[in-house]
Amino acid sequence: MASTHVDIESAEWTPGTPFYGPAAVYDGKLIKIVATALSDEHVFNLEGGRVTKAGQAARASGGYTLNPKGQPHSALIGAETISLVIYHGEPDEITSLEVVDLEPGPEDEA
Repeated sequence: MASTHVDIESAEWTPGTPFYGPAAVYDGKLIKIVATALSDEHVFNLEGGRVTKAGQAARASGGYTLNPKGQPHSALIGAETISLVIYHGEPDEITSLEVVDLEPGPEDEA
């Protein structure tokens, strides 16, 4: 089998809304995803990333996450995010997808 190489700058990407539904995009709020891995899930964060409840960056671009089969996991997304997600079998079971308000961070409490 030949190696496969992908130039992420010129690759065609598809939005997650067909998989997650219309709640996956919401301006000025956070998207909270709770899921269980139905197979080993490899996530390569290419742009954007996860945030805290206050909307501050929690993980920067370039990170990698492995959610092994059966692992419950969650994420808060606060900005457009591009990730390469590779499943070794079935995709995640989404148990909850909701729009949540930002919570005040320590810098907001004065």
